[in-house]
Amino acid sequence: MGSLLIGGDNPIYIQSMCTTDTGNVAATVGQIRELEDAGCEVARLAVPDEEACNALPKILEQVKIPIVADIHFDYRLALASLRAGVHGLRINPGNIGGEQRVREVVSVARDLQVPIRIGVNGGSLDKKWSDKYGLSAEALVESALEHVAILEKFGFYQTKISVKASDVSLMVDSYRLLSQKVDYPLHLGVTEAGDDFAGLIKSGIGIGSLLLDGIGDTIRVSLTASPVKEVYAAKEILKSLGLRQGLQIVSCPTCGRTKINLIDLAAKVKKALTSFQEFDLKVAVMGCVVNGPQEAREADYGVAGGVGEGLIFAKGKIVKKVHESKLLDELVELIERKEGIDSGNK
Repeated sequence: MGSLLIGGDNPIYIQSMCTTDTGNVAATVGQIRELEDAGCEVARLAVPDEEACNALPKILEQVKIPIVADIHFDYRLALASLRAGVHGLRINPGNIGGEQRVREVVSVARDLQVPIRIGVNGGSLDKKWSDKYGLSAEALVESALEHVAILEKFGFYQTKISVKASDVSLMVDSYRLLSQKVDYPLHLGVTEAGDDFAGLIKSGIGIGSLLLDGIGDTIRVSLTASPVKEVYAAKEILKSLGLRQGLQIVSCPTCGRTKINLIDLAAKVKKALTSFQEFDLKVAVMGCVVNGPQEAREADYGVAGGVGEGLIFAKGKIVKKVHESKLLDELVELIERKEGIDSGNK
């Protein structure tokens, strides 16, 4: 997809979807650039009409990451998007017309080497499958395989598949079943997951469970929130599973032994290190001497609280003891100095 190789042993890529009107070039380019800065690697755009299609070339020339056109109902929009230069299509072959229209889209996509994602959602499942299987993993997978068979009939195999559902157990079961039946790359996501609290929890459970099984090639954390938050959430999921390098901040939940304002300190450390996201570092913010020193020693850098003061660690060694009010500044200064980070560029 564009410059990305998807599937096999290639990295698991982070995807999001713009919330802007695609026809508004300035707004859409602006949001894609925000996504790029956050670490997004694929952006999907809704293409509901001719105005959106006409905007695509102007958008594409101003952004860096691959762009996927999301098409429903009108095969002509898919053809126009392909000719505009998009790097991927997301379609449902069953809702863009008869087989002849699907054949036209597939022919152009094959000539241009543009992959197609077949997207099946639990909330919009074809009635014939829900009547046969109920709302189940079997129903979602059979629906997906039916659509894939249409593409294969016309000799198209650059396909990625998703079988999303808002129910986490159904989503996980569907992907596990699908992974047993096909070798195509899979795009993971919990659809209609919710806001940036509930949605993150559901996505973390669903996507994380599958990634631990070795299933999944691209992911989207779908949130009723800014798409930038989707990207940050996806990065945290990948980092927590050891599938992506980058900054990790670990902090204890606090208890009655904690004598410093750890909640405030942890929030300030997170904010202060926002621009360090690409550094492969583990920073520990711990509240007391029970677990604190040991956790901080296992991290690249860290603090462990005492009574109104704390210890600063680096690579397992105590660097200094400082007053609580100086913990943040001393920690950040130490990381910058040791890692050769120019704070003026943050």
